[in-house]
Amino acid sequence: MSESDRHDAWDAGEAYARYMGRWSRLVAPRFLDWLDVGAGASWVDVGSGTGALTGAIVERCAPRSVVGIEPSAGFLAVARARVSDPAVRFEQGDARALPLADGSADLVVSGLVLNFVPDPKAALAEAVRVVRPGGTVAFYVWDYPGGGMGIMRAFWTAAIALDPGAADLGEDRRFPDCRPEKLAAMAEAAGLEAVRTDAIEALTVFPDFDDYWQPFTLGAGPAPGYCAKLPAEAREALRARLDADLPRNEGGAIVLTARAWAVRGVRGEVCR
Repeated sequence: MSESDRHDAWDAGEAYARYMGRWSRLVAPRFLDWLDVGAGASWVDVGSGTGALTGAIVERCAPRSVVGIEPSAGFLAVARARVSDPAVRFEQGDARALPLADGSADLVVSGLVLNFVPDPKAALAEAVRVVRPGGTVAFYVWDYPGGGMGIMRAFWTAAIALDPGAADLGEDRRFPDCRPEKLAAMAEAAGLEAVRTDAIEALTVFPDFDDYWQPFTLGAGPAPGYCAKLPAEAREALRARLDADLPRNEGGAIVLTARAWAVRGVRGEVCR
């Protein structure tokens, strides 16, 4: 599979917010409750995207400061418009080379990003470098291989039924390391101590089929990118297949589960 086949489009901030941002905003508060951090801490949000996690930090954790690092100019524009707290600043940067000093943060966190970084080990090494000794590095990713992201699992199941070649494009095959034991091992290899993992879940509720389908037509992300590039006839066949297959509750809503794996660890006195 070539890079161009992956359909990873990350420049359209509003489109991505419509596709996954609303669910990111559901999971972020649960992640912060799990971390249970007191007020007055300095945070770094790596891969801050459209600001879902940064905004939740401001709302729930009374931070001293938050620096959001994000490579996409489109996502940064949305984040800056949505999170205007004076404690927050957003900077364009790469997770593998954070533009921050050694030991400059109490916490370095990342939400739903690490699997998309070309070298996640380098990103974790940078997070460990930037957090102070005794500080926390924590992150979470969707449980793609375990079927925990029902939105995407339903989409790719229908897509593959119509186009078997789509099997290699699904997140479950592309990101097999999004499992708790592999994520914990990666954190420990980066030098983190007292590593812990937990599942974080939320329900994704779509009042009708159009609410589910429309974000897939916007092209922001692997599944929407695939959908948007389909010929019109093939896209309509996919829409019809999903409309027929998705479960509805008694009120006609589509209710699916979103599960993420969260990982946390502490930087020791000596950074590897």
